[in-house]
Amino acid sequence: MSVIGNPQDSLPRPRPLAGALRRRALLSALGAGGLSLPLAGFAPAGAQRRTFEALLDAPPTCLHPIAAAVPAGETRKLKLAWNATSVCTSPVEVARRSGILAKHGLEVELVNFGGSTEMLLEAIATRKADAGVGMALRWLKPLEMGFDVKVTGGTHGGCLRLIGAPGAGITTDIESVRGKTIAVSDMAAAEKNFFAMLLKRRGLDPDRDVTWRVFPAHVFALALERGEAQLVAANDPIAWKLRRDKDLVEVATNLSGEWADRACCIIGVSGALVRNEPQVAAALTRALAEAQHAVAMNPELAADAFVEYTPGKVTREDLLEILKSHTHGHSPTGPDIRREIELYAEELKSVGVLRASTDPKRFAARVTADVLSA
Repeated sequence: MSVIGNPQDSLPRPRPLAGALRRRALLSALGAGGLSLPLAGFAPAGAQRRTFEALLDAPPTCLHPIAAAVPAGETRKLKLAWNATSVCTSPVEVARRSGILAKHGLEVELVNFGGSTEMLLEAIATRKADAGVGMALRWLKPLEMGFDVKVTGGTHGGCLRLIGAPGAGITTDIESVRGKTIAVSDMAAAEKNFFAMLLKRRGLDPDRDVTWRVFPAHVFALALERGEAQLVAANDPIAWKLRRDKDLVEVATNLSGEWADRACCIIGVSGALVRNEPQVAAALTRALAEAQHAVAMNPELAADAFVEYTPGKVTREDLLEILKSHTHGHSPTGPDIRREIELYAEELKSVGVLRASTDPKRFAARVTADVLSA
């Protein structure tokens, strides 16, 4: 596995959902035009799961290839950039080691990209990597700048948490954050962007009613203990582990309210690959979405695949709890991902991240590609 950059970039994050909400989020694709999760995946508690081998032999109908990506017997080699410390990207490793990618005629080298998002998107745009997986709310500002990268789908929802110290007056009421300091790892991080959007929607001014302060992620707990911050906005596993270990209050996540059925992580593919080999871009998008649905039905797959990337930090049981809090069955493509990007663009404009002159609808049409309808 290759490594590019320094592992200093901000990560993605989630929250535990009640079973009913998680199922509602997973089933939401059934009524949408995106990739759908079969009802067979929702067996009653105690019922036997479909085996992963069976899923490979008979994946959800909507995920069957429309056309072969490469001639029979041949394999198309690709490089896929990902963040190997982000639990929510673990289905990428599931896709690789399980044979899902190979089944779609792809041999994918995973590139553990630890540099800035701008460096990552430049790497994809210049074909140092063919595609990548990352946070929509971290990618959209650089994409506004014109990188030749197309969003072909969403991978899942739920990987950001806003957590705080009850001793500092933090409760589950969003009003309790007023006048407080929120620790973030980066002022352009996805979590900072998301919770600024959420505060704006809930009637708070994210520039005046709270203070954002940058800390290295490994000192978040110390910042809370010293009173230098009263809340932390972070991704999993950092946020999930901090909340549990320090008995913090979870104020909100990126599955709160109107965002419950929204993807937070996306697939970005080189514009040149989309234009010149659309069938390969489609095969990669379909394979990654198929892996997401496999994990939604059986999160143990991702826990087993990802535990080696978090030695001594997060246990397999921890990973399972985190993964169950995500909506890995929500993998929008085509018009669905374009609409979600448009909504994000509108919200990012409202908090001054995207330019005031950016038209959300035209922006979403420019940065997305409907590779599965070709």
